[in-house]
Amino acid sequence: MAKHRATPRQSSLPSADDILEFIAQNPGKSGKREIARAFKVPAAQRVALKGLLRDMAERGLVTKRGKRLDKAGELPPVMLLFVRGRDDDGELVGEPTDWDEEEQGPAPQITVLPVKKPGKNNRQPGIGDRVLARIARRDDAPGYEARPIKVLGSQRARALGVLRKTERGNWRVSPIDKKARSDFAVASEDLNDATEGDLVEIEPMRSRALGLPRAKVVEQLANVRSEKTVSLIAIHNHRIPHVFPSKVLEAAKASTEADMTNRTDLRDLPFVTIDPADAKDHDDAVYAEPDPDNPDGFIVWVAIADVSWFVRPGSALDREAVERGNSVYFPDRVVPMLPEHISNDLCSLKEGVDRAALVVRMVFDQSGRKKGHKFLRGMIKSVMRLSYQEAQTAFDGEPDERVSPIADTVLKPLLDAYGTLAKARDDREPLALDLPERKLVLKPDGTVDHVMIPDRLDAHRLIEEFMIQANVAAAEALEDRRSPLVYRVHDAPGVEKMNALSEVVSSLGLSLAKPGQVRPFHFNRLLAQAEELPNRELVNTMVLRTQSQAEYSPENYGHFGLNLRRYAHFTSPIRRYADLIVHRALVSAYKLGEGGLDQSDLPKLAEIASQISGTERRAMAAERETVDRLITGYLSEKIGTQFRARITGVTRAGLFLELTETGADGFLPLRSLDYDYFHVDQERHAIIGERTSEAFQLGDTVEVKLEEAAPLAGALRFSMVSDGKSLGQPRASRFSRPKKPRGVGKSVAKGRKRPDKPRKASSGRGR
Repeated sequence: MAKHRATPRQSSLPSADDILEFIAQNPGKSGKREIARAFKVPAAQRVALKGLLRDMAERGLVTKRGKRLDKAGELPPVMLLFVRGRDDDGELVGEPTDWDEEEQGPAPQITVLPVKKPGKNNRQPGIGDRVLARIARRDDAPGYEARPIKVLGSQRARALGVLRKTERGNWRVSPIDKKARSDFAVASEDLNDATEGDLVEIEPMRSRALGLPRAKVVEQLANVRSEKTVSLIAIHNHRIPHVFPSKVLEAAKASTEADMTNRTDLRDLPFVTIDPADAKDHDDAVYAEPDPDNPDGFIVWVAIADVSWFVRPGSALDREAVERGNSVYFPDRVVPMLPEHISNDLCSLKEGVDRAALVVRMVFDQSGRKKGHKFLRGMIKSVMRLSYQEAQTAFDGEPDERVSPIADTVLKPLLDAYGTLAKARDDREPLALDLPERKLVLKPDGTVDHVMIPDRLDAHRLIEEFMIQANVAAAEALEDRRSPLVYRVHDAPGVEKMNALSEVVSSLGLSLAKPGQVRPFHFNRLLAQAEELPNRELVNTMVLRTQSQAEYSPENYGHFGLNLRRYAHFTSPIRRYADLIVHRALVSAYKLGEGGLDQSDLPKLAEIASQISGTERRAMAAERETVDRLITGYLSEKIGTQFRARITGVTRAGLFLELTETGADGFLPLRSLDYDYFHVDQERHAIIGERTSEAFQLGDTVEVKLEEAAPLAGALRFSMVSDGKSLGQPRASRFSRPKKPRGVGKSVAKGRKRPDKPRKASSGRGR
């Protein structure tokens, strides 16, 4: 690494300019550790340095790729590419294999040059190949060129698309992937029995000829008209492993029930599981009782399935689990992290069945503050499986016949304990967002029947709070024993996002603390101010969008949203690899027997944390896209119908909308408002007509008409029915949109990048 020259700032944090200069001098070799070493940043300021680097990334000054930082707009000198296709000149086109379009925008144009001296060990690259290449900017055109170092062969060559027949009788496959540059030509002999309208998996064929790239159909998956294929599209697009290798299934099948070795017998404690009514696995059970040594205090037990006993470090099950990172939940299916025999059987805390568990016993005083905790490996037997609705009915004093025998002895102490813990939670003041979480209800054929907003019950809040406290106890226990662990961390919002939020709320007549001074309670005060406003949901959504992305890290910088100094994920090892790491660490720290943390994994914790943070983002994107496509398919039968919607984004291209009833996202092009010439007023987050002064502003509720739906793209296009309001003349703006006649231009902006859809407010199991 090039040695950075001394600067006057070496005794404190470097400036953003200093860091950019350092990155420029050390391309491809600059990470937080290298920057800290070069500028002699003391240990006490490492967290502040991390915040500075994160703020630079949010401002678009640098791009983060794993542990490495690159100057924004620049690619590293050497990187791995995927050869996607050919451009109009017939040259091969590649893209970075680790490119995240959600965070980094469209992938750059990279022309893949031929190998100068092809030979036995390095052939010419072709479509579908992965290529390790040296990257440089082109001298003759925009973009980059890549000189291959090594052609590694095809790993991502297969693609998903819809088979269609042209008017001339030729077969074409239109890729589902919006980034695909062209269709594929398929010869009749390569159809593999697929027919028109089928969703097919294709394999590009090596071809140096001009024209459409060629491919052959590998597998006919389903007819695209079946809604059951929608989640399959997301699975493929995001490359989510969904078929377990035979070795993994064999290992799961060979697993047998745990014995009592190194276990405490807790089968006399009346644990219960409380889950959604349609849950197929039950990985957490709870029990509470008054503490005789602690007036008005409680002892709370949380038992979590002992996955670490069955999934050992380095095993086939473990390798598959870390690759998947987490389970992925679609409306019509689940892609599990572990095979069904593990997740739905051996590690499911079934009613009346002995099950191995890792258990935490926590003691809380009368104010709800935790006085102590203890972890042990146990054997439990759940006395009853309850749905949230069943538990809530009992909490309301109306248990049904099945639940009635345990209503007073088991469920009432649980509710009383939750009431005590809620006092401490309210004193702590975590971020109190109130966003409706819509759920798709499907018909037997996989199509959407209706969209509902489930009730938010005390039963949900009880389990959420118990899980949060168990997660805190796990982090504290491992810190106390000086054990390595993976934290669940959530940083405070960056300066740029806070400034953007301040502009929005000020346009609504609200106020917010200055950036750098904000705490969760500041947001709560803002939400309280907005409670009586018609824009209440908008403010909740904007506050959520302002938050940083939670992630996993071996370094602790706290959980801003929960307002906790230390936090780890412990409560769902069936569906999150991070929790499995914490379980193993606890087994090792408390000397609880086999299945502890492998010492060889310790140097890789940062890498694993980064990887599973990525698989979590991948799952969220796939789940979100599937819901978008399903709702779009549902609404495609309602073309011409009017809907009530809220304006969630104002851009020079048009308005982004969210339908009030279904939560579906859509777009209203500015060109469709062809009765006036509209300017974008950035300060007021509005578009304002030049002639009429008619305005549409962020947060407005409007009536719109559905003009077009593209289910495979998850895109909806609307036109405006409502009249605008008066905001006066538009203020000066560098953005304006030339007026076009109605209908000119693309009808649905396929591939248009929409603003990030807000993550749904989740239970404590997902925080």
